Amino acid sequence: MTHTLHRRGSEKSLERDYVLLCMAAKGINEEGSAEKMREFLRINLRYNPVNIGDMRTGNRYNVPIDEIMEKVTSTSIVHGVFSDRETVTKVLKDLKEADLGLSVVVSGPFGCVGELCQAAGLSPHSVDYSGAIWGKRDKLPPDEILEVTTMCGHAMVASNLVKSLVDEIKSGGRSAADAGKELARICECGIFNPVRAAELLKEMASK
Repeated sequence: MTHTLHRRGSEKSLERDYVLLCMAAKGINEEGSAEKMREFLRINLRYNPVNIGDMRTGNRYNVPIDEIMEKVTSTSIVHGVFSDRETVTKVLKDLKEADLGLSVVVSGPFGCVGELCQAAGLSPHSVDYSGAIWGKRDKLPPDEILEVTTMCGHAMVASNLVKSLVDEIKSGGRSAADAGKELARICECGIFNPVRAAELLKEMASK
């Protein structure tokens, strides 16, 4: 899914950022898919994801998880976000065993994702790459800001808010962890990684 694909940053930073997505194919396997997507979320929750949600309902930072689970439908797109590859391997192994019969997409650094699938005994069906940015790149915010904002694939996290939160962290008015969670609350569907965001914000505030 393209909304999880365009995250920016160094390879070291991106190795702290993995998104798992599950959805049904319209007219193909929608019947009974709502309960299967709930099971996908349950499997993710076993491993304490840094974020989790349903694009149609919200994420754990703006909606109770029970409500997210209750409102899953056959047209939902559900997500889990993790910050370490060992945990992702465990989740993928459980998903393989569950054999939900739905599409599961893993986003992360290409080499890492390939190794994770191999460790879980999975062979990817297809691979998507994120291309370069086209157009007036001089109009974009600095790369360090884009590393944060591109974790929200629907562009709901504003660059000026990131700058404002960095200033709050510098002044001692807010912790980096709290600022990361605030940004995650705004990214409705639940693909934003507040743990990586906190690390990036803290680094910017230290300069």
